Amino acid sequence: MKPIAITIGAMLFIAGTAQAADIEAGKAKVTEVCSACHGMDGNSASPEFPKLAGQNEDYIRNALKSYQTGARKNPIMVSMAEALSKADIENVAAYFSKQKGLVVKKDN
Repeated sequence: MKPIAITIGAMLFIAGTAQAADIEAGKAKVTEVCSACHGMDGNSASPEFPKLAGQNEDYIRNALKSYQTGARKNPIMVSMAEALSKADIENVAAYFSKQKGLVVKKDN
C-alpha cells in the first residue's frame, strides 16, 4: 500500500508545481514574432492571415506544434514555429486566447 501512496503523493506534487502560462511573456513573444501578420491583439487586418484573438488555447498550441513537426504545411508558419520553445508556445497560446476576437452568435 505504501508504494501507491508515495506514487500518488509524487503525482500531486508534480501537478501542483506545474507552471501556468505567462501571458506577459506571450505578449512579448507576439510583439517579436507574430504581430506583423496576425496583429498585436490577434485581430489581423488582412484576410490573408487568420485572426487568432479569442481562439481556443488548445487549438493555437496544437497548430503551432503541428507546424513544428511538419504535420501542418505552410513555409512561413513552419519557420516561425520552429523558433518557438515549448514555453513560448504555451505563452503565446494563452495570450491570444485571452484577447477579444470575433464573436459568432448562433441562432437557435
